[in-house]
Amino acid sequence: MEYLEIIIKLIISLSVLNVWLLRADKPSQWRGADATSLKDEFEAYGFSAGVMKVVGFVKIVLALMILASIFYPPIEEIGAIGMAIMMLGAIAMHIKIKDELKRSLPAFIFLSLSVIILFL
Repeated sequence: MEYLEIIIKLIISLSVLNVWLLRADKPSQWRGADATSLKDEFEAYGFSAGVMKVVGFVKIVLALMILASIFYPPIEEIGAIGMAIMMLGAIAMHIKIKDELKRSLPAFIFLSLSVIILFL
């Protein structure tokens, strides 16, 4: 079970860090409203660049907490609950702009993995 939990934590944290730090200005089949960057995606959701920066900061911090919890378990619950809440918000935004269901798939997967961490 320990290795499964580590793998799940790596999947969530490295994926979120990849999206926000390496691929923020790149198109993706998962972006809302066919946006070509995170900035375009947040505009499609009706949010400002400031909101995007706050959300990005929170997601990066939560991803780092989940990653660090491999070595320091006391922060695991905060990171996993926080990430689950952020992923619920992401799913809600995809629903708000009537995206096709597949665009919500990564958020749903990371929500599910965050909840699994809480129960392992």
